[in-house]
Amino acid sequence: MRPSIPMLMVCIVLTRFVAAQEIIPIYTMAIPGAKASKKTESKSDGMFRNVTMPTLEIYLPEKEKATGTAVIICPGGGYSVVVYDGEGINTAKMLQQKGIAAFVLKYRLPDDSIMADKRYGPLQDVQQAFKLVREQAARWGVNPAKIGIMGFSAGGHLAATAATHFARPLISNPENTSLRPDFQVLVYPVISMQDGLTHNDSRRKLLGEQATKEDKDRFSGELNSTAQTPPLYITHASDDKVVNVRNSIRYYEAIQEKNIPAEMHIYQQGGHGFIFRHKEWIEPLFQWMRLNKWIEK
Repeated sequence: MRPSIPMLMVCIVLTRFVAAQEIIPIYTMAIPGAKASKKTESKSDGMFRNVTMPTLEIYLPEKEKATGTAVIICPGGGYSVVVYDGEGINTAKMLQQKGIAAFVLKYRLPDDSIMADKRYGPLQDVQQAFKLVREQAARWGVNPAKIGIMGFSAGGHLAATAATHFARPLISNPENTSLRPDFQVLVYPVISMQDGLTHNDSRRKLLGEQATKEDKDRFSGELNSTAQTPPLYITHASDDKVVNVRNSIRYYEAIQEKNIPAEMHIYQQGGHGFIFRHKEWIEPLFQWMRLNKWIEK
């Protein structure tokens, strides 16, 4: 049976507002620290590998729903891949429906063959994303004082690093644009680089086989929070066999010690990547966002 014209129009409208409006490169000039390489960026099974061209994929809400709040999303993948569709695009669509502008970041993965210092390549991309969104906030109907960051797994480590290292720009920033997220949302995140707590594969990819104590400390979020660290929403599962839940607990405790507003949700069961099995996981986040006036309804 062929759909009626009104029903067809509804489908077109719904499709429009769950699709990305545009994908843009985050750098218009040379990518900082980039090295010439024969590696080729690729995507398969919804995941990117060998990222050489960082981008933002933009999902804007309907104007009638828009809250002015924006979130830059860092999908996970152990710093080996970017789980772009599952953790990035799917989440962006859910945020978009709540009136939140969502920007999915395809960031460079740590790789000595494509960057001068692989420890800082991903963080440079996050800082550049914040600079871009904040400076062009009016273009997308975003309040420049309501831009948060959201990260999953190793993307959660990247998000927490951005939330604790914003005072040290790693990119060209002559306008002195604030690189500080206004809030941070971390989902089953890697936080620590410390022995016995870290996710070993993520640490090896980011810091190398023989990470120094200085690097382990520098890239452990629980050791780097300050009174200026942004408010936190963090969620994890107790039975996570990939990233120990104590990553989230230690970070939450560190944030609490600084008297920073924070909320933590620990599920008894769910394992790693529970967002793919428990679709209701995001509802407590929206409640927290309403409580803190990031969204209204």
